[in-house]
Amino acid sequence: MIQESRINHTRTVSTSLEREIKLRFASPIEAKSVILSIGATPVRPRRLQRDHVLDTSKQTLHQDCSVLRVRIEPRESRLTFKGPPQSSTMKLREEIELTVEDGSALLRVLERVGFHVAFRYEKYREEFNWKDVIIALDETPIGTFVELEGTENSIHMAADRLGRTPSDYVTKSYHTLFIQHCESSHLEDTHMLFGNLQ
Repeated sequence: MIQESRINHTRTVSTSLEREIKLRFASPIEAKSVILSIGATPVRPRRLQRDHVLDTSKQTLHQDCSVLRVRIEPRESRLTFKGPPQSSTMKLREEIELTVEDGSALLRVLERVGFHVAFRYEKYREEFNWKDVIIALDETPIGTFVELEGTENSIHMAADRLGRTPSDYVTKSYHTLFIQHCESSHLEDTHMLFGNLQ
């Protein structure tokens, strides 16, 4: 029985070259309406994601422009490493990801071996498929964003169908967008959490 349980709980690691952009929308209602109007198919329901970005005491990952993140969701969690961004009109970087069952336990392990949580952020995410593009509708404390992930050509096509041009592409991380939001709004919050921003 124990052996069978171990087999059932096995998780695989995925390695890929992540290519994505974000698009700003006025509201989740507007964004979802436009997404559905182009024929996108819902694939994952709306749920809360709690993300924890980790680093060393010397900010080794930040200085290397890399990211180590634990994402906790209601049914599963993920450990993700993202390498430094590569030169591109879109956000392009190596991504290594592992699905785990207990993100909170993983977070405690990483903290015990020397990492600390440098930034926390929350968002509600709902996902859709359109051709070979993953479309994520994100409701965040700093606004509504639609994230497109796929090949360069398919992202351009999807953005065009959504009524946007390359000048609308946002390639900054949520951390950077949050810092800019706080600076422009004269806020001093450290983490991007619902209920914190007033």
